[in-house]
Amino acid sequence: MRLHKIYNSVYNRFRLLMLTSLTTLLLGCIGQQTSSINHETPPNVLFISIDDLRPELGCYGNEVVRSPHLDALAEGGFVFQNHFVTVPTCGASRYSLLTGLLPRSRFALRNSIIADSISIRPEGEKAESFVHQLKRSGYYTVGIGKISHSADGQVYGYEEQPSGIPELPYSWDERLFDAGKWETGWNAFFGYADGTNRQSRKKQVKPYERGEVEDNGYPDGLTTNLALKKLGELSERSEPFFLGVGYFKPHLPFNAPAKYWDLYDTSQMKSAPYQDIPFLSHPSSLHQSGEFNNYALGEEKAGLDTTLSPSYAKHLLHAYYACVSYIDAQVGKLVAELKALDLDKNTIIVIWGDHGWHLGDHRVWGKHTISDRALKSTLILVDPRKTMEGKDIDEVVSTIDIYPTLMDLCGIETPSHIDGRSMTGLLDGNGASSWENSAFSYYRNGISVRTPKYRVTRYFREEGPEIELYDHLVDPFESRNIAGENPAILENLQSLITQADKHQIYYDN
Repeated sequence: MRLHKIYNSVYNRFRLLMLTSLTTLLLGCIGQQTSSINHETPPNVLFISIDDLRPELGCYGNEVVRSPHLDALAEGGFVFQNHFVTVPTCGASRYSLLTGLLPRSRFALRNSIIADSISIRPEGEKAESFVHQLKRSGYYTVGIGKISHSADGQVYGYEEQPSGIPELPYSWDERLFDAGKWETGWNAFFGYADGTNRQSRKKQVKPYERGEVEDNGYPDGLTTNLALKKLGELSERSEPFFLGVGYFKPHLPFNAPAKYWDLYDTSQMKSAPYQDIPFLSHPSSLHQSGEFNNYALGEEKAGLDTTLSPSYAKHLLHAYYACVSYIDAQVGKLVAELKALDLDKNTIIVIWGDHGWHLGDHRVWGKHTISDRALKSTLILVDPRKTMEGKDIDEVVSTIDIYPTLMDLCGIETPSHIDGRSMTGLLDGNGASSWENSAFSYYRNGISVRTPKYRVTRYFREEGPEIELYDHLVDPFESRNIAGENPAILENLQSLITQADKHQIYYDN
């Protein structure tokens, strides 16, 4: 069986190499057509994951945040205005991204799901991830930074030493990370400019830092340097490549170089538009911002019984935006290098936020809810073979749909077992009428369904209400649960709830 797989892998690489060589030869004979893009040439893929990036960019209508490089990408690509993750926590969301699967059990809602399942599994017929599927089909695959859950792709705890055990054992030809002065991936993930980290300082840190350093003074700058170097090497290879680059910010702590803080005036900041617990809901649907409060030197503590002062809330928003601008600059460097290497004409670029984040919305500072603020995240896709001005995709899509979409765009067969749906019809403009406009999400003992108009959630808990329903056309900030007064709407949505609950993850199984 393994020899068969090795043969297939070698064959696929040979097939792609011959196809690329033949294309080059033919283009050389055509003369005036040499500048055109040959659609038979397999595209490269640059996949950029950005931790905790909710859709707070200019291309999403935010007029305060400075994100010129991401906005420039959006001008020539597709901006998904209604992209929702499956689970609002890092590891589980990335598991759904990589596998194209909805949760099969409560274990799939944990940050450790990749380590607990994929990393210990022998290679089988089914690819362990879409990256593995690309590798089997002749792509050279490189991962840098946080692509799966771990900061550097290895299985180990926050305060442990790297184990050398990969989270994705069969997906990567190369797995790289530069921990710099922080020494380990998790230290770097929670790192401060002086080389310390949240763990070494026993949580006696603030949830933000204005660092008097250049970009390389924080780990994401080092990740960019690695990626720039690797792009140069990949440009000389004959086979197509997949390069995954995972950035830490704007994940807590909100640490960024001072020059990105200086882009903003705090007086321009707008506090969360709705800062109360939704009417006729229950506090169990939310949480006490434990991750945020882990930063013990923060000036104020968050909780459901209070709101942060307007001045401190705006200061935190300032810090979050500084981190967004810092990462935007890193993305700009990668795109500039693609162009300098003449790779931009045949490289698909995907920008993906692994979930959203409450910035004081519903009195929460963090993710870990199944409301829009935690589930809605950034998704931008640029395919240079589809020449166009920026286009907004308004249909509701899910993170699990990224896997089959990339397979289609790369001309690779999509495995039949995955739950996601290819979005290529939406990109071409001829698939909207048949698109199932819904996305399923899971957390906090609840199952949630998002449609263009509604979010309906069923909770499996003792505290009522069991059902929450929000009308996003009139209540985009989810301020009032209208389930009790709209039984007819719930009846119409019941089939979607049943579909989302088909694995019955909150039952004994």
